[in-house]
Amino acid sequence: MTTSLRRGTLVALALGLMAGWVHAQPASGTGDWPKRQPIRLVAVFPPGGSVDQVARILAPALQAQLGQNVIVENKGGASGSIGTAGVVQGPADGYTVAVVFDTHGVNPSLIPGLPYDTRKDLVPLVLVGTSPMVLATHAGSDFKTFGDVVTAAKARKPVSYGTIGNGSLGHLAMSLLARNGSLELTHVPYKGGGPLMQDAVAGHVPLSIASVFVTKPHIDSKRLRPLAVTSSQRAADLPDVPTVAESGFAGFDAPAWWALLAPAKMPPELVARWNEELNKALKNPEVARKLEAQGITLAGGSVDSARAFIDRQIDTWARVVKDNNIKAD
Repeated sequence: MTTSLRRGTLVALALGLMAGWVHAQPASGTGDWPKRQPIRLVAVFPPGGSVDQVARILAPALQAQLGQNVIVENKGGASGSIGTAGVVQGPADGYTVAVVFDTHGVNPSLIPGLPYDTRKDLVPLVLVGTSPMVLATHAGSDFKTFGDVVTAAKARKPVSYGTIGNGSLGHLAMSLLARNGSLELTHVPYKGGGPLMQDAVAGHVPLSIASVFVTKPHIDSKRLRPLAVTSSQRAADLPDVPTVAESGFAGFDAPAWWALLAPAKMPPELVARWNEELNKALKNPEVARKLEAQGITLAGGSVDSARAFIDRQIDTWARVVKDNNIKAD
């Protein structure tokens, strides 16, 4: 064998061995996940709101399951789209995922030039659960029932309500009520559930609409009075509070919801692993107790079921945004 031929054979053999070695190595962020670095749960609203709380309830359970630090990072703004965009634009290696609220299903129709395609650029990891929203007023308010609000609004008396932000599900739900019932209502947007509740309990805004998760602690402390819930059935934690539907708006149903999402480019095996770990966490008795205590009906389930739910939400609220000509801030 000539020297050149021998070299060629050795090079080919070396390349073959190297290719085999590379093929055998786990892809970065896949086979070695979650060993390389801490995991970040990006809560896409400020501290104090329900997204923040859901993330902080899940974090210790996931940390125990995975043997890796799990950090909650708040990145609010633009109805959750700023934090979500950051996750979309980050590495799809399983170390950074978004914890989102129902505004995620509204943003595609509300925010022009959204810096990501909600359906194509994100993959749902799990639907955490749903909850009624509750319309409430501060303890010293003249509104004793939901009917009092309707009467005042029909009489064109000043009636304002606060939500977690412009284009939030609470905003859309109240816009739908106003349109269908010929009610005069003024929207006061806040930057998350924390700031909303601060003003609501102080009586700075006459009405608030937010998830049971955020509102119930203030109902329990008697600082807020619940007037109605937005789900089709009464809330288990607020059995004496009527639904909007049974208060003259038949068929009305607008639940709040929470989910975890990742960049769509995340490897399928990591998506499956995340779904498995999140379902395990939701079945953890302590996690379930804490979430259910805040009025959340746990969902869990497959990636496909979460995607189907979110797609329905996107379609439903797109019609409300268009019909009511709702614009982003």
